[in-house]
Parts: sequence; structure tokens; C-alpha cells
Amino acid sequence: MLLGSRLITPFYLRPADVIAYTVSAGIALFIVNHWDVWDTKERIFFSIPTIYCFFVCFLAFVTIFTKDSDRISLTKLSKGLSNSFDIFGTPRVIFSFLILFSLYVFHRDSAIEMLSIGIAWAITVATSPAETFIILWKKIQELWIIDIPKKVVGLIVAYQSPGIVLIRQKKSEKVNFGTPLLIKDPHAPTKIGLALDYVGRDEGVLLRATEVELKNIIEATKEIARGIPDGAVAKIDGNIISGVQNDWGNILQGFSSLAGIVAPETTINRLYFEVIKEDDLEEGRLVETFIGKQRVLYQIVGGLTKEEIVYKKNTYGYARAQAQKVGMWIEGDKKFKPVKWLPKLNAPVFLKTDEEFKPVAEAVGHFPKTSYTAGIKDINGLATHNTAILGILGVGKSMLSIELIERMIAEGIKVICLDLTNQYAEELSDFYDRDYEDKQISKIQEAGAKDRDNWEEDPEKGGSVPAFSKAIFEDLHEFLKTENQRMLKIYNPSQLFATKQIYEPKSFMVNKVWDRKAALWTITPVETTRIISEAALELLKGEMVDRARACLVYEEAHALIPEWNSVASEGDKAATNGSARVILQGRKYGLGCILVTQRTANVTKTILNQCNTIFAMRSFDETGKDFLSNYIGKDYTSILSSLPEREAVFLGKRQIVKIRYIFG
Repeated sequence: MLLGSRLITPFYLRPADVIAYTVSAGIALFIVNHWDVWDTKERIFFSIPTIYCFFVCFLAFVTIFTKDSDRISLTKLSKGLSNSFDIFGTPRVIFSFLILFSLYVFHRDSAIEMLSIGIAWAITVATSPAETFIILWKKIQELWIIDIPKKVVGLIVAYQSPGIVLIRQKKSEKVNFGTPLLIKDPHAPTKIGLALDYVGRDEGVLLRATEVELKNIIEATKEIARGIPDGAVAKIDGNIISGVQNDWGNILQGFSSLAGIVAPETTINRLYFEVIKEDDLEEGRLVETFIGKQRVLYQIVGGLTKEEIVYKKNTYGYARAQAQKVGMWIEGDKKFKPVKWLPKLNAPVFLKTDEEFKPVAEAVGHFPKTSYTAGIKDINGLATHNTAILGILGVGKSMLSIELIERMIAEGIKVICLDLTNQYAEELSDFYDRDYEDKQISKIQEAGAKDRDNWEEDPEKGGSVPAFSKAIFEDLHEFLKTENQRMLKIYNPSQLFATKQIYEPKSFMVNKVWDRKAALWTITPVETTRIISEAALELLKGEMVDRARACLVYEEAHALIPEWNSVASEGDKAATNGSARVILQGRKYGLGCILVTQRTANVTKTILNQCNTIFAMRSFDETGKDFLSNYIGKDYTSILSSLPEREAVFLGKRQIVKIRYIFG
């Protein structure tokens, strides 16, 4: 009795365990059988436990043989017998018969033996028989009572705290997603819930529901609650919820937008949620949940599949999405406000519905499939604190750069483009006086050709670089004057020619005649970029300001300011370092840059590290993505290879988001 009730089967009794107990009890009875010498009363005390053991053992075999029957009545019979064994098949009951038999047959003549054995039995079997029979009655009632109200869909099995109720559904009728439910918990106040999904089965299918905070409508459901038993869950009319006037009521009226529930491991900045409904879920979409009473938005950046135990040995697989916090939208200010806490576990997560975006002049883009905009708060800071636009060919980098240039011009910031593609003059023709600029470029080209073959004893004075640099300086000096109304200057470094002298001249003999000469080299686009950048800084150095005055645009930056291991010649290393020094010093004089490139890995990190704003578009370059992960995190970096055209991960001073830009 002690081994069976305390060690072997303390919680759950199988029919096979019942057979083991009844067989061992029957063997014990027959070992002490003295039927021939017993009187009638002793034979009766022997027959009762023997017949009981045989009968219970027989029912246990019946339970085993009928549990998989195709007939519903036999299945119910098997389950009913299995439930009854929790009382009639326990070692306490079976071996109690043996103890009572032994007390009368062997110990009735000794008061001490009767007392000691009786006390030991009473201590061992001490239970609450009334509660046990009530529990059994409820289990039998669940199986056989037919007159359960039609609105009842099932019985409460367990709670996945907080806020999730697990329901064992007895009927075959499917409960649709979002169906309002009345949960009559015998141990807590009646609650309102909404059906979520099916997650497994044991004695019926297992349905999950989420509790919602609608205390003001509980009064309207009192009449329904009286008609259902304790522990039951019933359907209620959805019109009851539609009358609720609060945040919960407004959301629940559109409950079809529910995407999932908050999952474990959620942090202040990162949301994990178990996906309940996958319709329209994709990278970049916004989801919404509650933090306190605030409705906070997150952006989906990833997901994976998971499997968990939901009840006993029932497991179910699901998708777990990952989202990054964006903030609480302030409609009046058209911006997101930070919220510095996290949502409750199992709180509902709603997908922001697909909205038609209407272009806004102040916005540079919007969150995918919503009307939430992403704008440039400070166009001056965008220039002076430097901006990088990164991505492969054909995803719209140049168009984004052109959009930002137009905004800078509108703000009164002069723009100097170093464009190898000749695209900017066409796209920005409204701001570009081609006839005038062609004349200025011709002057620079003439300066570069004038002394192209001349060498000097001083290498710094040799070649046409001195005249070339002076021509560029004079052109930029005129352009950067405050009274000059022109706002856009464009150079193509690959089309500007000049020569440089690197070494001192050397003497040598030709046909027995001494001659002296120095070698001259054509400067590269990287060196031209340095000359233009340094000239711009020199012209702006005279005054320290807190706003942007000029912005350098490096189109195809990997060819203009390359990383040290990507240069075409040794001179390009020094030239890149010179351009980088300009950007490092330029902010206090109102000079910054926009860097546009296909190859993040091939651009000098000295400048890239100074970019406070980054637009990262589709990219397959692992080296570049590894670098970007330090800025935008691995979650956003992992989606770069799958970004559609005209979409970008946008990193500002305080926030990282994925947007779809709207220009073009």
C-alpha cells in the first residue's frame, strides 16, 4: 500500500497498474487460504476481497481492450472506467480489503494487534473521500451528461499564465479565430476571452484563448454565466464587445489583425512573439502591442520555427517572429516617441493593417504598407554629420542621393558632386546651368593641359597639378560665395586631366650628351577628389558655424575614396587620407559629405565611420555586411540581401528602421 500510493503511482494510475495491484493482492489471499477449516464468516471475509480484486482486474482488461475502439460508446466506457480507477483501483482501496480480511481472520482475538494495525491503516489511507467522489462524479458527468448548454464549447484544462487559457473542447464544431468566449473559472472571477488556435489533443482537442480586460461588460454576461457549469467556457455574442469604448474595445473590434502573442525572452528593445496568424506577415511590417496603456510599434526583422510542450505530452510547432522597437506614434508631431519598458508576456500583438500611403513633402520614405512616415529631422545635420548610401547596382542609390541633394539645396546648402556616372547633371538639370558649368570645366581642363609636360627642380611645382589645383580653387571660390545664387557644382574626376611630378629630376647621357629630366604621371580620379575636397575645406575654414554650408557628394565612392587595400596606385593611399582628413575636420566649418557606393568593403572606413546617417539597401557583400552589423545590428543586416528595390534600412542618430522611399 505504501509503495504503490507513495512511490510507484502517486499521481496517475494506468489500467496496467490496476492489474498489477489486483493480481498481487489475489496471490496474497490465496497463499493464506484455509477454506476447509474456516467458518462461514471467515469465508465471507475471504470472498469479498477476492471477488473485488477479480472484478476490478476484469474491468482493467476491458478498459485496455476498448480504449481504441471505433465506437464512441465503447471509448466513453473505457475513459469512464479509467477515471474510476483513480478511486477503486488504487493500492489504498485494494489493499484495504486485505487488511480488513486479515484483521478479522487472524487478529480479532488480540486487541493490541487490532489497534496497532488499525492505526497504521488509518494513517496510511488518510484521505478526503468526499472530495474524491465529487471529482469522480464530475469526470463521469463530463463524459455522459448530454444536457450541457449548446453555447458551451469546452472545459478549462490549464492556464498559461498570464492571460492564456487552455480549453479542452468536447464538441466537434470548430471555434473560429477571434470568437468571443465567456470563461467561468470556479477559482476566479468570470472573464472574457477570444479564441486563438488549436494546439493539440488529449481527451479532446485543445483550444487556446486569450483573456481581455473588458470588466465593464461582465454584467451583460451574468445571465449566460448562470446557465453554464463551473469550469466551462461558452460562446457569447460578439455584439457585446462591439459596444466597448476603450483602447481594448477598439482593437478587439478589428481582432482579425491579431498576429500573435508576446513570447518569452522579449527585452526592452526587442520583441519576440509567437505567430498565431501568418496572413500578410513579412519582414519590415509593423506590429503593435501594449506597454502599460501605451500602444507601441515594432518592426519585424526576422523569425524562426519552434516546438514546445503545451499540455502533458502534447507538443505543437509554431513560428516565432522577432521585431525591433520603433516607438509610440505621436500623430500631432508626426514622429515616434521612445517607450522605455517592455510588454507583458502573452500580451496580444496586432499587425498594422495595410494602408495606402499618400506622399508627404517632408517625408523621405515610409514604413512598408503603412502611412507612417520617415523624414529627415535636420537636413543640416544630415550634411555636416555625413551620410552613407550603400547597396548593389540598380536598387536606387543615386535617386535617393539626388532626393537628398534637392532637400539640401532647398535648405540653402551648396552641393559639390563628384560624379563618375554623369547622371547628376541630367537628373538635377533644374539646378544646374550646363552652359556656364561647361565653360568652367573647360578652364580647369585647359589648366591641366597647359604645363602637362613641364618638370621642375622642385617636384611639387612640376607638371600641371599646381595650375590645375589653382583653377579648381578659383572655381570653388566663386561658387561658394554667399552672393552666388548657384547651388550645385558637378565634377567628373575621370574627365579632368593633370600631370604630377613625384621625384626630383635626374641627369643621364644620351648619345654622349648629358641631359636632365623628371618623369611625369597623370593624376588619378582619387587624387582629383582630394584636390577638390581640400579646396572646399580651405575656402570654408575661415569661419566656424553650427549649420551646413556645403556638402561633398562622392558618387561611386569606392573609386574616389577607396580603402587602402583597394587602391590602384600608391599615390591613391595618400590621396584618400587627404580626403578623409577633410571630412574629419569639415563639420565645424559646415562641410560634410554624402557617400554613395556599391562596395562597402572597398570604401575607406575612416570616412564611413564618420557617417551618422546610413541608408543600407540590398547587398550581398559579406565583408560589407559584417562592417554594417556594428552599426545597424545583425538583425537588420541579415535582411539586406532580400530587400526589394527602393527599400532601405535607415539608421539615424537615435533609431534604426526599414523604410520604403517615395521619390523618383
